[in-house]
Amino acid sequence: MKVQLLLILLFKTALVFGQAAVFSVKYKTIKFPPTPEGEVLTFSYEVKNTGKIPLEIYSSETECSCTDVILPTENIPPGGFGTVKVIFNTQGKYYFQNRMIYLNTNSRKKRELVRFKVYVEPDPSRQLNQDP
Repeated sequence: MKVQLLLILLFKTALVFGQAAVFSVKYKTIKFPPTPEGEVLTFSYEVKNTGKIPLEIYSSETECSCTDVILPTENIPPGGFGTVKVIFNTQGKYYFQNRMIYLNTNSRKKRELVRFKVYVEPDPSRQLNQDP
């Protein structure tokens, strides 16, 4: 009898610890058409939690101050959706931009990656270093 109770307790404990939030987005990479320098791109990633417990997005990390990330204020319930809003200022940026955003979460991976790509057309008045 004690062995059966111990096995049941171990099984239930394993189920509880096996539960996790699962970060899921339809498009991990968003590609934009060529964009003139100086424009501000504003877009969102729709995040779905396909896990068994609420998904928490604690913080974000970007490569430069030209990219702002606005995280959901509430946890995303199992089966629910949340929005990660991104604002990218192209001023002072030109040519091919491949920006990564790392999201620190309570998912199994802990650190999730989304990215965007855009070709920024330099302002015609900008003097770029060019080889003769």
